Amino acid sequence: MSAAAPATYTVADFDFDLPPELIAQHPAAERSASRLLDGTGPTPVDRVFRDLPGLLSPGDLLVFNNTRVIKARLYGIKATGGHVEALVERVLPGTQEVWMHLRASKSPKPGSRVRFAEAFDAEVLGRCGPDNGLFHLRFDGDPFALLEAHGHVPLPPYIEHADSADDERRYQTVFAKEPGAVAAPTAALHFDEGVLAALTARGVEQAHVTLHVGAGTFQPVRVEKIDEHKMHSEWFEVPQATVEAVAACRARGGRVVAVGTTTLRALESAARDSTLQAGARETDIFITPGFEFRVVDRLVTNFHLPKSTLMMLVSALAGHAHVMALYRHAIAERYRFFSYGDAMLLSRAQATRP
Repeated sequence: MSAAAPATYTVADFDFDLPPELIAQHPAAERSASRLLDGTGPTPVDRVFRDLPGLLSPGDLLVFNNTRVIKARLYGIKATGGHVEALVERVLPGTQEVWMHLRASKSPKPGSRVRFAEAFDAEVLGRCGPDNGLFHLRFDGDPFALLEAHGHVPLPPYIEHADSADDERRYQTVFAKEPGAVAAPTAALHFDEGVLAALTARGVEQAHVTLHVGAGTFQPVRVEKIDEHKMHSEWFEVPQATVEAVAACRARGGRVVAVGTTTLRALESAARDSTLQAGARETDIFITPGFEFRVVDRLVTNFHLPKSTLMMLVSALAGHAHVMALYRHAIAERYRFFSYGDAMLLSRAQATRP
């Protein structure tokens, strides 16, 4: 599902030079101690994340992604003795089967077995389609339980240290509930109990969606014309209670604030047929400049990779020139970037309103 971008935009329009030392390797000492770049006005304002409740109004609605990151990274050995590094992309509901990325000197053949973590076996069933780089495997037990016991936190490729007990805690939101993500909804990592309590005291309502973030979120755009990019697919669910909360917010004149691009993608995917619909399904929505937003008014988000689909998404929401100016400011002011980095608050540009 794509929204056509103006022909004037190419991947190069979403590029920027990032000093490598600004890529955060560890989270801030406290979740809400991260910095917050307020980009809701024409001039950027430097704040701290715990200032967020004061930037919202009573009657606004914050929507969170309550997905839970699973320990999706595994190390194993094929029956031939070759080593395997694996990343589970998806656990198939109600089964012992998974889709996963596999790195090995030679790809395992259907019918072969892999022993993971010297603890359990998995049978290779084959590939997930001719044009899909994923492998289809069957574990010899419940995948969620086996991953929890023997897997590793699937830290992003730009984080250079091995996962630790601190990552188990901090690469997970305080309200994580539904297991299935292989990457964190990182904008939500800044919320702690103090900020959530302050939002409630402020009169800001809260609702949830579930979108299981896949490894495709880190996939680069390898084509020059962005409308030729094939977007990865992710499973999401919007509860009826959230649809009703959005309608109530609209009725009282409040603003819908998505916490993270994954929440925004879920909400806008569920509203592609003009009105927000409850339910669970797949989405491969690709949000680029020119997209018609139907639900989200504001966005809390982290800073994204150059030339990524998420740079295109935030540019579609707040305006390309404005976003690129905010990124220049963030780099000049030494903000911390990516999953463990700082956050920004954006408003939907008037031109994007339906």
